[in-house]
Amino acid sequence: MTIKVALAGAGAFGIKHLDGIKNIDGVEVVSLISRDLAKTQEVADKYGIQHVTTKLEDSLAIKEVDAVILCTPTQMHASQTLACLEAGKHVQVEIPLCDVLADGEKVIALQKQTGLVAMCGHTRRFNPSHQYVHQKITAGEFNIQQMDVQTYFFRRTNMNALGQARSWTDHLLWHHAAHTVDLFAYQAGSPIVKANAIQGPIHPTLGIAMDMSIQLKAANGAICTLSLSFNNDGPLGTFFRYIGDTATYIARYDDLVNGKEEKIDVSKVDVSMNGIELQDREFFAAIKEGREPNASVAQVLPCYQVLHDLELQLNAG
Repeated sequence: MTIKVALAGAGAFGIKHLDGIKNIDGVEVVSLISRDLAKTQEVADKYGIQHVTTKLEDSLAIKEVDAVILCTPTQMHASQTLACLEAGKHVQVEIPLCDVLADGEKVIALQKQTGLVAMCGHTRRFNPSHQYVHQKITAGEFNIQQMDVQTYFFRRTNMNALGQARSWTDHLLWHHAAHTVDLFAYQAGSPIVKANAIQGPIHPTLGIAMDMSIQLKAANGAICTLSLSFNNDGPLGTFFRYIGDTATYIARYDDLVNGKEEKIDVSKVDVSMNGIELQDREFFAAIKEGREPNASVAQVLPCYQVLHDLELQLNAG
């Protein structure tokens, strides 16, 4: 069985998915959707994709398409996920599932109704570094006391990771905090019961807060401190410090060190060192096996409930 895939969003992240899918047997990308037809054709030519369009509905109308991966602007995620499910297609939507909680709840309801695989791109669950820590936790060898996380970018204009102008505005709370809020509850194995947030000034042209600080507490007592900034002119990315009862781990994407900065070999944790590829492997395996994937829309919804509560708190403040 070859799974035929349509991919929407041929930007920086869409290309990461195309690179990952190249390594997965039994999967073929047959349609590429993006807003600039000429640029989309260029990417399609490079990856040998036959069908190119600027409209998601064109790809959804292709009978042979089994599944869709959405790497589109945040504001489109929920509505496009609903459109894919309504068209009878399995769907993986990049993080975040939604930027309005009610929209995410509609996705869960429709997924339950259709029984299709619907998954959200919470990549941190799949990075070998975080999988290594998760395996220690499930084996009973490590318990989180505290997570200290920094999510730092230097992005004072509306550009993507490739230095290209974006058609939408990124968001610290609904996009970047979603990674850590979900990962903290997942790794702690315990729901978040307390959450606080403060934010810095709103940017005059982007209309978003450029700095934010979030505190979380899980039901089992574990705590998390998350600092986010678009103003940081230094090392970029997200850095996770796991402080536990038996060890300290520092994860930087797919790499892991201990508290003394000694490298930990995570090359044997999974079949690849690429978190995006591993995420896609899980999506396709769930389709073939007819099961719920790790990071299903239902599993990640509690994260968006926390983000919703934090947004209400920030707005009230």
